[in-house]
Amino acid sequence: MAIMALAMVNGLLTSIALETVILSRQMALALALKTALGMSLISMLAMEAAMNLVDLAVTGGAQLSPVAIPLMLIAGFLAPLPYNYWRLKALGKACH
Repeated sequence: MAIMALAMVNGLLTSIALETVILSRQMALALALKTALGMSLISMLAMEAAMNLVDLAVTGGAQLSPVAIPLMLIAGFLAPLPYNYWRLKALGKACH
């Protein structure tokens, strides 16, 4: 569980940092960070949780295998879709 928690934290920090750098080319750094936090946090948590749960279900722990990786990627892609769709359609808020 500690490895999975570390993976989730690492994924969140990496995503927010990368998005902040990319967005800072278009807006002020503080606004870029706020935007990156708003667009990433829930989606990334859902993605990381789904991928870790699939890994746990398929391998029994934090062990990557050729069978688990495609399933993890599919779950990680599908998990945040409802939230992202709702954010775009209901709130009219895109990520940039």
